[in-house]
Amino acid sequence: MRATEATADARRYMEICNACRYCEGYCAVFPAMELRREFTDGDLGYLANLCHNCRGCFYACQYAPPHEFGINLPKTFAQIRNQTYEEYAWPPPLAGMFRRNGLVVSMSTALGIAAVLILTMLWQSPDVLYGAHTGAGSFYAVIPYHAMVSVGTVTFVYALLALAMGFANFWRDAAKGKGAVEGASLLQALCDIFTLRNLSGGGHGCNDRDEAFSESRRWLHHFMFYGFLLCFASTSVATIYHHWLGWVAPYELLSLPVVLGTAGGIGLLIGTAGLIWLKVTGDQEPTARELLGADMALLVLLALAAFTGLILLGLRSTGAMGVLLAIHLGVILALFLTLPYSKMVHGVYRGAALLIYAIEKRHAAPAHAE
Repeated sequence: MRATEATADARRYMEICNACRYCEGYCAVFPAMELRREFTDGDLGYLANLCHNCRGCFYACQYAPPHEFGINLPKTFAQIRNQTYEEYAWPPPLAGMFRRNGLVVSMSTALGIAAVLILTMLWQSPDVLYGAHTGAGSFYAVIPYHAMVSVGTVTFVYALLALAMGFANFWRDAAKGKGAVEGASLLQALCDIFTLRNLSGGGHGCNDRDEAFSESRRWLHHFMFYGFLLCFASTSVATIYHHWLGWVAPYELLSLPVVLGTAGGIGLLIGTAGLIWLKVTGDQEPTARELLGADMALLVLLALAAFTGLILLGLRSTGAMGVLLAIHLGVILALFLTLPYSKMVHGVYRGAALLIYAIEKRHAAPAHAE
């Protein structure tokens, strides 16, 4: 990772924090920091992605602004995280999409909706597009199954490949010399990921809006994270229904794909709406304001995916279904295409950082015991 003003600030902050250690009980960053005396650029990228932005250190720090040291770790680490997203992105020519990410995601969403809607209008006659369709295969009467599946599969596989390459690039720099991945380390990292433990800061919660502690941000992330997973599970079950059982969508309201998708969509809406509210009403000093557009664009895109899916479910037997299906698929297309080039990648890098942290803890334990 290249040296920048943000990495220079972070290195100075870490040296001061390593001497002070007042915040050593906060999240995973400070125990990881204490294992180092010097901080390479790769170390700073790792620590920045290990940070869950709970902001506890900012409000606890005696050297935070207006002190002359001006330590503002949440803001600086956010800037470094965005730098890692760009530097490790694959393929490299597309890395520039992170520089004005809010605009990129917003334009991609608008173009995705417009492209699918216009192509559907050109493909189908008005009586098909605006007609009411019911029964098995009614969705495919508007947009053919093979067109829907082929575009979705290609874009999703590409997104997974790009994310995997980004993970590998980050791992190459951040995990150098940290040791091999073991079962116990992997299990600990997965536990930290799925419980979002570090969003509790030092155990009392995040400073979501000000100096008061709260678990709101953690629970809203749970709604969003598990809502997304439930939607993915819904699609996976529907794929099994279609290809292995021969049951063609749309499915009954109490069927497993619909129940999973409905629960996931509601969870996504709760999580994204709550996080948008926290970002709008929270203290802006410990934030990198130039990155707010990227955060908001992704949250709005996820909310749109959930909202259009739920509206489509509610109106699937009416004449509005054709247009709603095209709009929903346009949003999903934009989500898949921007997945490796939006704030969504933070889950990949943070997961990698948590795995490195678990490996480090396991290797450091015998040394501390001696």
